[in-house]
Amino acid sequence: MVQVGDPVPDLELETTAGKIRLSQLRGRKVVLYFFPKAFTTGCTRELKRFAELYEEFRKAGAEVIGVSVDSLETQRRFAEKHGARFPLASDARKEVSRAFGALRATGTAERVTFVIGPDGVVRQVIRGLKKAEEHADRALEAIKAL
Repeated sequence: MVQVGDPVPDLELETTAGKIRLSQLRGRKVVLYFFPKAFTTGCTRELKRFAELYEEFRKAGAEVIGVSVDSLETQRRFAEKHGARFPLASDARKEVSRAFGALRATGTAERVTFVIGPDGVVRQVIRGLKKAEEHADRALEAIKAL
């Protein structure tokens, strides 16, 4: 399970923007956020908030990637419907969620956000917030502090 201070495992993500290896993101700040299920109320609020703040993440030199176990097609529809300009990744095989310790017993991802420094090391893990959309605000604060 990936924790603060750990290097990010070099896994490949199948995303709405094509395949991305986490090692390709070194040199950039990254917010990797896991969410349980596309189109549900909390996950929709969370996605919309990340979409609202996306330009601020970009200005701070960060990339945002959302991950769930939903299919890539579901991720595409979710992103299009809510205007997400950042990639959403399908973790249908649950490898990435498992590696990050985000896989719940239900088979879906836990709502958890990893803030990763340009050196590829996890700097902050955000979980247990009452409101799903708070993940975006907290992640932006952490990115700006890096």
